[in-house]
Amino acid sequence: MLKIAYAPLYCHPLPKGPHGEPHRFPMLKYELIPEQLMYEGTCTKEHFFEPAELDERWILGVHTQTYWEDLKYLRISDKMIRRIGFPLSSELVKRETRIAQGTIECTHFAQKNGISMNVAGGTHHAFADRGEGFCLLNDVAIAAHYLLETKQAHKILVIDLDVHQGNGTAAIFQNEERVFTFSMHGKDNYPLHKETSDLDIELLTGTNDQTYLDLLTTTLPNLFDQQNPDFAFYISGVDILETDKLGHLKVSLSGCRQRDQFVFEQCRQHNIPVVVSMGGGYSPRLADIVEAHCNTYRVAQEIYF
Repeated sequence: MLKIAYAPLYCHPLPKGPHGEPHRFPMLKYELIPEQLMYEGTCTKEHFFEPAELDERWILGVHTQTYWEDLKYLRISDKMIRRIGFPLSSELVKRETRIAQGTIECTHFAQKNGISMNVAGGTHHAFADRGEGFCLLNDVAIAAHYLLETKQAHKILVIDLDVHQGNGTAAIFQNEERVFTFSMHGKDNYPLHKETSDLDIELLTGTNDQTYLDLLTTTLPNLFDQQNPDFAFYISGVDILETDKLGHLKVSLSGCRQRDQFVFEQCRQHNIPVVVSMGGGYSPRLADIVEAHCNTYRVAQEIYF
């Protein structure tokens, strides 16, 4: 059975974010994705689990103690709050820990079933010592560190296909040979200053389905062969869509689905467990965001179950 982490939504009407997001960030997608999947019969309540709060041990394995304590005790500076884009609160911090714990728990289900998914997560703009771009704690980095420390994995591949570069993840693992970071993202997009992933593919504004999928299908199989990972994390942002206000690409809904299908087929073909975090999506119509994200779950069910 496909197991899906779901952390309850905590949300206020939000101000404009640090890189031009609409004045209300589409947090509602985190509620609507499970509702749609259950309504159509792709999933049932049994597919979803609510994660606990994360043990500080795993936070401090990735994030600095100063940053974590500033978050926990709500001492973050106004400047950093503006860079993060969320009004800081204890409820928000608690939810972030549950999201990261959800990604950790997903690793266990992925090892059993081949795949597991987190309705939230993909918080790849969180650095060791700071947050930005709606990201407080880096869930994929925390879960990857957990797998390495507990010796449940020896080589990890991070497949980051959100339209924005996974700058925080790249910086956190820049000296960690056991984690290979691959980011395929918009060249002329946030963040203006890119970090250096192990492999970065920069996409030109207006990149369409064919170009996007050609790049992915010629790159990912080689990475599996060259890196020989025993675990993968996939950040499946749907901000690559042509309808997305922030993405600047021209990938269709069908192209986005084909992307997910190819990633899952490669993971299964190479017998690599994969945990999927949702990443971003900023289309003006919330229905477009939800449909694209739900496709990721539909494809996972078709391929694995």
